[in-house]
Amino acid sequence: MDILTLGPESARLAVLFGTGAGGDPRRYLPLLERLSAAGCRVIAPHFEQFRVPGEPSGAELLARPLGLVDALARHADPGAEVVAIGHSIGAWATLCLAGAVSPGPGGTPLPTPREPRIRRAVLYTPAAGWFTAPGALDELTIPLLVYAGGRDTVTPPEQALHLRAAPADVEVRVLPEAGHFTFMHDPPPGLAEEPPHVREQLLDGIVEATVRFTTTP
Repeated sequence: MDILTLGPESARLAVLFGTGAGGDPRRYLPLLERLSAAGCRVIAPHFEQFRVPGEPSGAELLARPLGLVDALARHADPGAEVVAIGHSIGAWATLCLAGAVSPGPGGTPLPTPREPRIRRAVLYTPAAGWFTAPGALDELTIPLLVYAGGRDTVTPPEQALHLRAAPADVEVRVLPEAGHFTFMHDPPPGLAEEPPHVREQLLDGIVEATVRFTTTP
């Protein structure tokens, strides 16, 4: 598995980044570079795209949190605190690592790993519709900064707002002009949902808030 790493290996704060379904962390590179410049060790695995878009298998789903845990173990200082950031299905994987329980395609809970070092998380348009079963969010207790796009038809804002049911400090920010792919600095061709200058303006605010939330002691 290809893993993008930035920043000092000995950093006391590691950022574990989970990409959306496209799987390429370089689409978020300006954000990751800002986090590195703030002194973080950034660890962002590259994942294969799902074979059937929108219908991942259990194995494809499990590959995301398992790959994140493996990348963290290989590329972060063992004593580092960890902040996780995820977009879409990457945000789903982040929630699993933080204690949320997700069913697989057949309805049986997936045996996703936990990562106890994660002390807070930032989620962009999270695929939180997987966490609607009773008790699914009961063990999710870390502070969350959650972004949703008012124009998002892939993971609508209602999914992000559902996370307020967790016994955690959850701040949800709904950006009326944003869509699902707004959170990428380099969205796939044909998937940009707003003019470039609008996306750049939105991203400026998202990046600033993300870096501030990530690096706050």
